[in-house]
Amino acid sequence: MLKAIFLTMLTLALVKSQDTEETITYTQCTDGYEWDPVRQQCKDIDECDIVPDACKGGMKCVNHYGGYLCLPKTAQIIVNNEQPQQETPAAETVGAAANAVATSSAAGGVAASGMASSGVVPGTGYVASAAAVAGPEVQTGRNNFVIRRNPADPQRIPSNPSHRIQCATGYEQSEHNICQDIDECTAGTHNCRADQVCINLRGSFACQCPPGYQKRGEQCVDINECDASNQCAQQCYNILGSFFCQCNQGYELSSDRLNCEDIDECRTSSYLCQYQCINEPGKFSCMCPQGYQVVRSRTCQDINECETTNECREDEMCWNYHGGFRCYPRNPCQDPYVLTSENRCVCPVSNAVCRELPQSIVYKYMSIRSDRSVPSDIFQIQATTIYANTINTFQIKSGNENGEFYLRQTSPVSAMLVLVKSLSGPREYIVDLEMLTVSSIGTFRTSSVLRLTIIVGPFAF
Repeated sequence: MLKAIFLTMLTLALVKSQDTEETITYTQCTDGYEWDPVRQQCKDIDECDIVPDACKGGMKCVNHYGGYLCLPKTAQIIVNNEQPQQETPAAETVGAAANAVATSSAAGGVAASGMASSGVVPGTGYVASAAAVAGPEVQTGRNNFVIRRNPADPQRIPSNPSHRIQCATGYEQSEHNICQDIDECTAGTHNCRADQVCINLRGSFACQCPPGYQKRGEQCVDINECDASNQCAQQCYNILGSFFCQCNQGYELSSDRLNCEDIDECRTSSYLCQYQCINEPGKFSCMCPQGYQVVRSRTCQDINECETTNECREDEMCWNYHGGFRCYPRNPCQDPYVLTSENRCVCPVSNAVCRELPQSIVYKYMSIRSDRSVPSDIFQIQATTIYANTINTFQIKSGNENGEFYLRQTSPVSAMLVLVKSLSGPREYIVDLEMLTVSSIGTFRTSSVLRLTIIVGPFAF
């Protein structure tokens, strides 16, 4: 009967063990451990790092495999590995660290043995006997308390009670004789490439590409953002790990640094064009008034209509001025004057009427720009025939009713017409400039007139 019951219990135990093995996968770990995807194994959780205020009453937290210990601040963990682990009684094993011994170098360090004698190590979930911590042999000094044990031979005192503890790969013994993570990135013991960034993990490390780079094979290459996802409205420039946008000439970046906005050049300056500025998408253009054409993109130049579109009659002469043209008679002479040469009319001495008139009238034409600065010399009159023993004087005979002009004699045979008031066009002025010639003995007197037609253009260019 007892044999049958034993076989039945054994069968149930085997079935339960098989069920348990079927439900546990390779990513599951026991309490106090977590799965390390890099190393593909379970690793210890540092509760002292993640549990807030793990130990109370001024105790210090010491991480342990699968749990943690709360010990006095002066306590240390010393591990004796002189004896094989399988010879240590199971009840005397605490976690994965065999033959653990608690010591204290400061006065009052007996708190470690008092804690162990209770059978519970605070904060770990492990149950241990008093011998597991305190051991069978105790030596007491005046101001300290030292505990040593040897499971295989309780009577034998180890020659070196502070052997190094055995830490897992990726961990190292600290000055407090506990296993702590090795920061391979800081220590420089990683094998990441120069174009990679080292990321420290618990018990290991990982190699990643920096921002703006992506992994292709074993190398980190710069993402060409301008080709992959060009967000720029006009020009995209790739730089290491990033990109930036620029705009074509005549545009500027908007506040989002991606789009481009047209620059109104006409508003930025009033001196871009000589006459009128026309804003266009990404550029501007200059416009000139009728009678002018744009030269060098910004300047207005008069069009000589007499050479391009001469609309004057055969008996007329075309005269070009700034901004237009006019047609004048080819023969301006009026009776009793007769045409003797181009633009020159002479009154014959045989005609009695001519005795009281100027001997000759010469017709001249000139064009000036509007709003010309004053005073300004604009035209010179000079005698064409010089007589001996004569005196020449000059005057404005007509056309200066508002005092716009002044005639200044510059030599015995010449004078200069001066503009003394600014003129605005379009407008036409006809000014008669007279030269009187008198003999020094008073036996001879004559005069000649230069009839000057002044055309003022509509603009200052």
